[in-house]
Amino acid sequence: MTGPDPVSLWHRLADTSVLLDGFHALKHAVRFGADVPVAVAVDRGAALALAEELAPDVRDTLDALLTQVPESTYASLVPRPHPTAVAALAVRPSRAAHLEKLAHTPRTAPVVVLDNPRNLGNAGAVIRLAAGFGATGVVTTGTLDPWHPTVVRGGAGLHFATVVERLTVAELPPGPVFALDPEGDDIRGVKLPDDAVLAFGSERSGLSPELRARAGHLVALPMRPQVSSYNLATSVAMTLYHWSLGGS
Repeated sequence: MTGPDPVSLWHRLADTSVLLDGFHALKHAVRFGADVPVAVAVDRGAALALAEELAPDVRDTLDALLTQVPESTYASLVPRPHPTAVAALAVRPSRAAHLEKLAHTPRTAPVVVLDNPRNLGNAGAVIRLAAGFGATGVVTTGTLDPWHPTVVRGGAGLHFATVVERLTVAELPPGPVFALDPEGDDIRGVKLPDDAVLAFGSERSGLSPELRARAGHLVALPMRPQVSSYNLATSVAMTLYHWSLGGS
């Protein structure tokens, strides 16, 4: 007895599922326990060879998941084709479970807050960084959907390796809030605790008044005079690296 047709299953699930766009997004999602009901590839053999080379730990799982489809079918399922010609749908993690993880104390790693971010790609890059550093999670405020397909693509599927949620400033998890601001104290003299909430303003307007009012500490990254700013993901990377050093 065969299972459901993957294309029909895709169309049935697409509106409520997370699009994993490309081999690397699928690889990471599977590696970190995502529930993936359907996955397709234009060249199944090539995708499995890529897994054998880059991710042998998930090769057998992908072998069981991937269905080969014609290129035209694949192209009809995704907004824009990925160079690896692989795509999948995953079940979005439970919001309630995520909120429970964010609220749990003591934490062993900070929560990153993006205050009203605007750029989908930047948000994805930050989630990828946060996963790499083992951060507890990434929270966004404002209108940007952190589970937008472009964000998931930018995060290379690593949404499943950390907590990713959208909250209001009033709903932020517990912990001392360290907000990045050019007028703050030099971060090199500040110890960031494991339970810190690390807040970063939007690419254009910086910290919102609500977030600034919530912050207990303003800290600044070292920057050469007359250089106006760093990219958002770069700022997050520098801050998480400073935290990872474990001292001031």
